[in-house]
Amino acid sequence: MNATITRLAARSLFGRRRGVLLVVLPFLLVALSMAVALLTEATSAVDPVTAVFGLGLVLPLVALLVSTGVIGPEIEDGSIVYLLATPVSRLSVAVSKQVVASVVTVVLGAGAVLTSALVLAPGSPGQALALGLGAVVAGLAYCGLFVALSALLRHGTVAGLIYVLVFEGLLASWLSGLRYLSVGSFGRRVAGALTDDLDLVVRDMSLVYGVVAALVFTVGGALVTAHRLRSFELRGDD
Repeated sequence: MNATITRLAARSLFGRRRGVLLVVLPFLLVALSMAVALLTEATSAVDPVTAVFGLGLVLPLVALLVSTGVIGPEIEDGSIVYLLATPVSRLSVAVSKQVVASVVTVVLGAGAVLTSALVLAPGSPGQALALGLGAVVAGLAYCGLFVALSALLRHGTVAGLIYVLVFEGLLASWLSGLRYLSVGSFGRRVAGALTDDLDLVVRDMSLVYGVVAALVFTVGGALVTAHRLRSFELRGDD
């Protein structure tokens, strides 16, 4: 990992308009949780608000915005060439970018999930911690996937949206076999292993599989991105 690349990636990420969305999405989740806590029986709302809306939508969208923001614009405008001209290994570039995306996603995305659960069920900190840890696992894997998509595809953001909204939101919810390729399912499986209070729908998935699959997405994303950067340097035409 390169400290200079990490610092520049973080600065460019929050220097763009998408930086506002990164704050707005977690804020909406927490604000919704507070409103529900004031107006309804909050404990029963942890499942639909925190698990479904927070873990299933806010977290992956934050990860997508962050991951595509740390590398996508540089590829689109061609400035990635100047970075690749430095004597820094392509793996170091990929890891540095992914680390920035992962830290921001964990702090904003997983942090919002944890806060939402605490607001809705303050008497069940174990449940909130389970959802928070599940969000961390899923967030890291999402970043690996979305950074790789952003490096591989010109329209990585669109591909990421299709994955989140169509594959995970629709197909994987209806076809149980597809859950084994769903990053969100990995996070829910980890959360489900730590609490029995929520119906997370993936208890038939092995916990070992969920953890290993999340690790594969996380590490594999960095390796795929590094490989793409090597080929990008050779072609220099994207």
